[in-house]
Parts: sequence; structure tokens; C-alpha cells
Amino acid sequence: QVQLVESGGGLVQAGGSLRLSCAASGRTFSRYAMSWFRQAPGKERDFVVGISGPVGTTYYSDSVRGRFTISRDNAKNTVYLQMNSLKPEDTAVYYCAARFNSDVLVTSTRYEFWGQGTQVTVSA
Repeated sequence: QVQLVESGGGLVQAGGSLRLSCAASGRTFSRYAMSWFRQAPGKERDFVVGISGPVGTTYYSDSVRGRFTISRDNAKNTVYLQMNSLKPEDTAVYYCAARFNSDVLVTSTRYEFWGQGTQVTVSA
């Protein structure tokens, strides 16, 4: 029902910032819980941050709380991830995920739709 396209990844030095975007197709975007996951080589795909549809409640993993900020613009069908104070351990492919008419979940297998991913590399 919805297609997702991430953008904004790149190479940045430790302490720098990046802003990722996830553009969604279709209608009813505001009814989707939207989350960002990341996956480093040899590791599982882990929850990073999410935002609910109805009231925009946000959820952050402990590793990024205070450094990353998620937001959404329902008029533009877009969710953003502002990443500040980046660390080398943040290096991963970042994926946008959506789950319809749901609260934010931290398990990747519970999400219905996924983007193609965008690479974030943080050098020491």
C-alpha cells in the first residue's frame, strides 16, 4: 500500500551530522507508524527510532537518544532522521520501515513495508 525511498546517507567524520529522509507514496501516510532501523555488516537489523501516526509519539533506542531526532511531515509524506554527534559505531545501512494503523514496534519482522536503505559511514 505504501512504497518508501530513503535518501541522505553519506560519509561523515565522527562528531558530524547527517539528515536522512524517507519519502512515502500513496495515501493515508499519517496512519502509519514510521521507524528507522539500521544494519551493520555481520549484525542483525536493529531498531533505532520510531514515530507514531496519530499523535507523533517518538521512541528512541538508548544508543541514539539525545543525538538523533525523528520527525514527520504528513503533508509531504516524509519522515526525517536528524543525526548529530555521529560515532563510528553508527556506521550501517539505515532503513525506513512502516506499519499501518499501529503503534511503534521495535521488532523488524513486524513491519509491513521497507525502503531500499541508505548507507551511513562515520569515520574515526
